Amino acid sequence: MYFFAYALQLVLLLCALAGGGLAIFQLYEGRSHALKLVERLHWLISGALLLASALLLHALFWKDFSLQYVASYTDLLLPAFYRLTAFWAGQPGSMLFWALSVGIMGSLFALTRAYTRLTPATRLWFWVFFYGIMAFFGLILTTWSNPFVMQTPVPADGSGLNPLLQNPGMIFHPPLLFLGYGGFAVPSCLALAQALSGARDREDAWFRVSRPFVMLAWLFLTAGIVLGMWWAYMELGWGGYWAWDPVENASLLPWLIGSAALHTLVIEDRRGKLARVNVALMGLCTVSAFFATYLVRSGVIQSVHAFGDGGVGTPLLLFVLAGGVVSLWAAFSEKTRGETLENFFSSREGLLVLVAWILIALSFIILTATMWPVLSRLWAESPNGLDANFYNRVCLPLGSLLMLVMAVCPWIGWKGGLSGRKTGPVLTACAAIASVACILWWLSGQVNPLPLAAHLKQPMPLVAAAAAGGVALACLYLLLSAVRNRAWRRAGALGTHLGMALMALGIAVSGPYKIEKDVYFNEGGSDTVGNYTVTLLSLESGRNPVGFDYIEARVRVEKDGRELGVLGPQRRLYDKFGQMNQFSEVDVIPGLGEEVYASLLALDESSRVLVRISVEPLINWLWIGGALMSLAPLLCLCRSSRRKSENVPS
Repeated sequence: MYFFAYALQLVLLLCALAGGGLAIFQLYEGRSHALKLVERLHWLISGALLLASALLLHALFWKDFSLQYVASYTDLLLPAFYRLTAFWAGQPGSMLFWALSVGIMGSLFALTRAYTRLTPATRLWFWVFFYGIMAFFGLILTTWSNPFVMQTPVPADGSGLNPLLQNPGMIFHPPLLFLGYGGFAVPSCLALAQALSGARDREDAWFRVSRPFVMLAWLFLTAGIVLGMWWAYMELGWGGYWAWDPVENASLLPWLIGSAALHTLVIEDRRGKLARVNVALMGLCTVSAFFATYLVRSGVIQSVHAFGDGGVGTPLLLFVLAGGVVSLWAAFSEKTRGETLENFFSSREGLLVLVAWILIALSFIILTATMWPVLSRLWAESPNGLDANFYNRVCLPLGSLLMLVMAVCPWIGWKGGLSGRKTGPVLTACAAIASVACILWWLSGQVNPLPLAAHLKQPMPLVAAAAAGGVALACLYLLLSAVRNRAWRRAGALGTHLGMALMALGIAVSGPYKIEKDVYFNEGGSDTVGNYTVTLLSLESGRNPVGFDYIEARVRVEKDGRELGVLGPQRRLYDKFGQMNQFSEVDVIPGLGEEVYASLLALDESSRVLVRISVEPLINWLWIGGALMSLAPLLCLCRSSRRKSENVPS
């Protein structure tokens, strides 16, 4: 059966090579009579991927340890839903799932009416690029990352799934990322295709044709990143959600480039400008996704999240370099369209470009800092990576500037000046309310009660929080008007920006103003953390039938003499991962203002426990904002009413 599964991957490779080669030959001859055959080959590819994926899921569900992949990532005690999600736990399975995601997106696009209205030349160029991606997946899956490698003798049990991956966040985090990467493949290929076919004047623009895929890809990628942050916060036990780990940074690069493209595409859609820039950015979205995969799977950087090399590093790097060259070549092949941009700082299109530049600058900084250990080898024998302090010092000011621009942009007209008669007073009111609220909130002691001088030495968090508050107020005001006028696409964009503002507020506050303390407890002992009193009630130990022993500290949390709840952080020792590998299971008392977070760090011979207690201000607004950012773009897929409010900037 698994030889057949491997043969299906060969079908993927051969059909992709045949389809891409036939499309190139048709373009060379200036004909399109074989276009139907080129298109039909994709159904073979999609069918082969679906069937191969079904066979791998079958093996995972039935614990068929004759497959090396199944034995490496599952065991007899692992629950069924975690066995199935082991599909993307390892390198071969995740590559197969990514290929499946690209194939599904391509099939959906081929079924749309918008695709059938494209000229034959554009469709042929589209399949050239699309089949190029699929052929690369076929090469990887049939050589270096084959998930259907069999083994003899067959072990009685598997190695088990890493306990860090046995979390609901990891059920959805990787597939959402891959669906985002796969979704961007469609507009990327179409942008390059239309630029090279020269048929833009005879058909709909590529960004209108592929708009649903752009939005869905960005939505999936956003949801995947937010879930990854939540998983890190709840599972790793260090009290944070973003450590600037190279693999975390890798997933952020396509998101930043895609977000920049969304803003510049608004300018092209409304004003007919930046055509070349948008082709380049959309092509680089997919290129950066493969670069992210290169970082994770090449072994070029050290990360707790990375896979080993497995031989795929060099092919991925070559593919990334080739993709970058092709994207830039296609972008320069696009005709220059539209007039020059309006005033950079006083028009909406100028501010949108500024937003895009900030996002691109952030991606360049993060890319350079992530690759710094590799780059610094050119002049240093013992290169060192850049720590989280570097990222925070550089990225926080740019993030604050981004929030300030987002707060102002909706109120500015396309050619400059304020948009609408009520814009001035409303803008002033939003800025005043946000600033006063920020000051009152600080004075109330809801953030770390540092002296004023300490805050003035680090003003960026307060600036970012005030700007995020201004964006949130502006979005709420405009969102109500958009909903009232049934402008659903505008409501989706405003809802997304509102979610971004809430996330920015959570990020600006939860990190700098977090109170954290490592407390040594004897049973019955108490200590204070900020405004909270924590007391160790008891220590409990036990055995879980899933295959681990645990120690749990029962910690009561009180504030102003009132009990808020009991925390139960655990330390776990899994049978399959040895005495030296202990895993932390955190516990929280949630709140919209402050959240109390606890992780059990150690237990000494005298039964004293070391518990890390953190007071996390506004942390849950990060998850609320992330959920809103992941759902609001769905409104952008709706048809907007033609009604427009006269008093609301458009």
